[in-house]
Amino acid sequence: MVHCFTVVVEHGHFGRAAEALHLTQPSLSRQIHRLEQQLGVRLLDRGPQGSRLTEAGEVFLPQAKALLRTADRVVTQTRAAARSDRVTIGYTGNLIITPVVREMRQRHPDAEVRAQHVSVTDVPDALLDHRVDALVSRLPFPTEGLHVTILYDEPRVVLMPVDHRLAGREYVTLDDIADEPVPRLRQSNPDWNAYWRIDPRPDGRPAPDGPIIDALEDNLEVIAAGEAIAIAAGHHLAVRPDVTAIPLHGVDPAHVVLATRRDDRSRLVAAFRKYARDRLTDPEPGRLTDP
Repeated sequence: MVHCFTVVVEHGHFGRAAEALHLTQPSLSRQIHRLEQQLGVRLLDRGPQGSRLTEAGEVFLPQAKALLRTADRVVTQTRAAARSDRVTIGYTGNLIITPVVREMRQRHPDAEVRAQHVSVTDVPDALLDHRVDALVSRLPFPTEGLHVTILYDEPRVVLMPVDHRLAGREYVTLDDIADEPVPRLRQSNPDWNAYWRIDPRPDGRPAPDGPIIDALEDNLEVIAAGEAIAIAAGHHLAVRPDVTAIPLHGVDPAHVVLATRRDDRSRLVAAFRKYARDRLTDPEPGRLTDP
């Protein structure tokens, strides 16, 4: 019934909603009426142009969506609990987890061990929704309900075109790039954007706005085109012929972490956590990684 309600709201029309739900209109109307009876309020008003939310419906809609998300999460968690012989390891950016994945497969030949790339915009939902069981990523991201362990730190650098006025420097500071525009990643956590843009700057000024990008992979293109510079993590290395990386001094390093669900009791997750602490350390100087 709750799902039916949200579909009617989405389509704004009982006929279109019934078609989307593969129900007849009378059946859908009965579902909504039964829900309204249970709640003791009217949720929708029907008219010639379609349906609209009542005041009570406006209040109930976000709660209904939250209920559906919770129900989906419970189903996913229950199904995951039955797969004790499987573990999926997530990673973001260019972080390397191969040594630990190999060790997991060697030490647990009876288990199915998978590696899966996760977008930074999907952290920590990929963990909480049980799409992955452990995740190697960089802070910041929301950590509620998670167990987070710092594996190692990486220095931060500034990516810029090779013909940039600062490209020949041994290092740069925030003062050097004070007026340089920095890209923003669309649909990312505000804290994530603030951290990687260093926004606001220590003197309180906002970081200059650069292009809005939809994926981190777009970063290098806007940098090479001279539209912006970007702050990344890793060691001093050119990542493509027309882009260079200059160490950024005077800022804290980035933290590479291992995150798992706080209540996860899986033997395979516990094993991966142990192997990751032992094997995943600061990579060799010369490898540069995006956030």
